[in-house]
Amino acid sequence: MAALQTSTLDAMKTNRTQLLGDWSKNLETKGASRNLKEQDLKQETSDFLHLVIAGLERGNDQNVASSGWDDIRQFLEKLSHSRALLGQDSHQTASFIFALKGPMFAMLQNHYQDSPALLAEQLWEVSELLDALGMHTIRTFQKSREAVIKRQQEELLELSTPVVKLWDGVLALPMIGTLDSQRTQVVMESLLQRIVDTGSEIAIIDITGVPTVDTLVAQHLLKTVTAIRLMGADCIISGVRPQIAQTIVHLGLDLQGVVTKANLADALKLALTRLGITVSKAD
Repeated sequence: MAALQTSTLDAMKTNRTQLLGDWSKNLETKGASRNLKEQDLKQETSDFLHLVIAGLERGNDQNVASSGWDDIRQFLEKLSHSRALLGQDSHQTASFIFALKGPMFAMLQNHYQDSPALLAEQLWEVSELLDALGMHTIRTFQKSREAVIKRQQEELLELSTPVVKLWDGVLALPMIGTLDSQRTQVVMESLLQRIVDTGSEIAIIDITGVPTVDTLVAQHLLKTVTAIRLMGADCIISGVRPQIAQTIVHLGLDLQGVVTKANLADALKLALTRLGITVSKAD
């Protein structure tokens, strides 16, 4: 099996400045430098090329999963994570590696212009190495991107389930959007914890912002109501619009034992009445 020649490594060291300059131009042309500071990109390209040369000097083979390439893998994983946070896609991130191919090939063509066979061999070796590093970058980018998306989804779930204290002993949870199993779990945890923290006796779940209610949504609501009752509190569901009421009837859903109100104001009024509180207009 062919290997990278010492002469190739020497050429990379000698032409380091030229490689970095041409590489940066390629990155800008391909749009891979978007949202990046010029100084940061300059540092990243310099560090990467240094790690490649250092790895080759240690005699590492093309298997970038081996321990000899630990440093460059860690560098690429950090790079991929930062690109994911900046909103770049996998193509732009992988271009950081692949944009180096052009300058590398041009350098090799000039260096081995009198040895066509050796040129072809070294072009293949360099291409294999950069392809392997590029694929590792794509894989780590996808993992980083998935982690970012998961974290954002969790943050959105928390933001979309605010538990509001309407009165001493009365909590309200305005629901907006579609209910699913994951969101129901977040809702129950948030609401139950607030019931414990505040010692509230009544919880109002307002579904005015829920677009549709089907069998699954109704089941999620009933689970939440059951959990609230197990905590020793009462539950009122408000925001039951005519369309939702008709849907519940057509689906034959059993909401017996669950107190419902058309709007949040009516639900609050009922909650205050249960607490023995009367609110009247000032003279």
